[in-house]
Amino acid sequence: MNVDVVPLIPETAPFSPEQRAWLNGFLAGVFSRKTTSAPAPASALRPLTIYFGSQTGTAEGLARQAAKEAGKRGFAPTVIDLAQASLARLSQDSHALFITSTYGDGEPPDNARAFHAALTSACASVRADGAPLLSSVHYSVCALGDRNYPAFCQCGREFDLRLEQLGARRAAPRAECDVDADAVFKSWLTSVLASFAPSLSTPSAVQPAAVEVSSQANAAPGISRTHPWLAPLRRVKRLTAPTSAKEVNHIEFDLARSGLLYEPGDALGVYPKNCPELVGSILCALGCDGEEGVTTPEGERSLRTTLTDRCDLGKAPPELLAALSGETITHGAHVLDALRATKPGRLGASSFVSTLRKLQPRLYSIASSLKAHPEEVHLTVGAVRYELAGLRRSGVCSTFLADRCAGHEGAAPVFVHTNRAFRLPPDGDTPIIMIGPGTGIAPFRAFLEERQITGAKGKAWLFFGDQHAATDFLYRDELAGFQREGVLTRLDTAFSRDQPDKIYVQRRLAEQAREVYAWLEAGAFVYVCGDASRMARDVHQALVAAVESAAGINPESAAAYVQNLQNQKRYARDVY
Repeated sequence: MNVDVVPLIPETAPFSPEQRAWLNGFLAGVFSRKTTSAPAPASALRPLTIYFGSQTGTAEGLARQAAKEAGKRGFAPTVIDLAQASLARLSQDSHALFITSTYGDGEPPDNARAFHAALTSACASVRADGAPLLSSVHYSVCALGDRNYPAFCQCGREFDLRLEQLGARRAAPRAECDVDADAVFKSWLTSVLASFAPSLSTPSAVQPAAVEVSSQANAAPGISRTHPWLAPLRRVKRLTAPTSAKEVNHIEFDLARSGLLYEPGDALGVYPKNCPELVGSILCALGCDGEEGVTTPEGERSLRTTLTDRCDLGKAPPELLAALSGETITHGAHVLDALRATKPGRLGASSFVSTLRKLQPRLYSIASSLKAHPEEVHLTVGAVRYELAGLRRSGVCSTFLADRCAGHEGAAPVFVHTNRAFRLPPDGDTPIIMIGPGTGIAPFRAFLEERQITGAKGKAWLFFGDQHAATDFLYRDELAGFQREGVLTRLDTAFSRDQPDKIYVQRRLAEQAREVYAWLEAGAFVYVCGDASRMARDVHQALVAAVESAAGINPESAAAYVQNLQNQKRYARDVY
């Protein structure tokens, strides 16, 4: 058995919460300890509930890591998806951890929406004895976010505030994790588990609201985000026509001898390298030749190499703007813009590098089935190219894959990012509805390949859209093949620029409201992939409206119907 996986007793098992907590702790002890000592006796195990709010699987993975570590330390952890959580359930906990991401414009992840709403609307004192609802709960929050977005860690911050307002006792300060979360998370977890131990016998004092931890963490063995695999590039094929306004590429990597496994719905993390022309422009703005030595965690390296493969050269971070204080720099300026607004030589090489963030991997929805393409992984990537302030700009990873990866060692460091929240139904007879315009089609190509090779009999309906059918119909021939073989039951398209009025996938969804609702009533799963800020939001509204009109119910009941789909894991979104 794989000792890296901690088995958990499901919520539906015929045990009380206390019994389930004990069993989970026992299993965590058995499967997590690396010594031969026996698990802690039942009397020594301390109940601990770990709730997660996850959009792409990161928070869920961290919750399971937390359970594994807690099991080593004498806790009996129970991991709970926030879609299954309630304030009544939480009020019974003595100790609870919340690990949640934020997505979109500060919104909670899909599986945490209902709990977030309940937490926000709950009264401060609702217990029969007049005590605060959560007065017996000791808690701490780990918030995940991305500082490139204005609502950094917003969901976690709101959880932390409302839990305190409802009487819960903060056992350890909130951790706020930027994109590279490992070090912050591990330090927070160590701190909070230590703080929970004495609080079992003595009520813990209320702690300060937040702290951002910056300690270093040891990298885990094997292929992972911190130890990626250098995957050879097999092929780059343009999917859009040369006359298209968009450049979308099909990317294939060789995974032979890597041992990497993935399932449809997972993502591939890719570490890019910065454009040499951009690096050269930054060196010129600095007044450096690139051969200057700088110290990095990896050792002494040249400035040019460090800027190429280690530093984020996109939006200028606050640390760089502070170092260049006194100069006129436009808000949101890129690193190059900020440097060009100052005099060359203002910052030395080491000082400059110290202000920059680490270049992070980009996650792309996997567009292939491993069963259909053994030892390969495919991506669908739109190359980002635009002009800003009179300068040509480009997406770091999308153009690395399109232009530079083949010529630079012909390989890229990659790892698999597991997303358990975006999975095909376990029963191949279950119908599925897939909504994925543009590059959002990627995971659905993987879904259809998987269903084809496994012989699944369930109906499949795809809504796809882009600008023009003649130039932007991604995987057109493959989709036609899936239709001929009966793998794809129905294909509805929306090409927005092929007629005077723009038509998008949400309009097609509205037009087919009755049929969509019939599929849902027959048990269909719904999947959405693509842009979070506009498309996913509009599709969600269209889905609610479709249920409202087809079922003849009011908007509130329709919204509750769709929310129930999410709670049942029948409505999943892979949005970015």
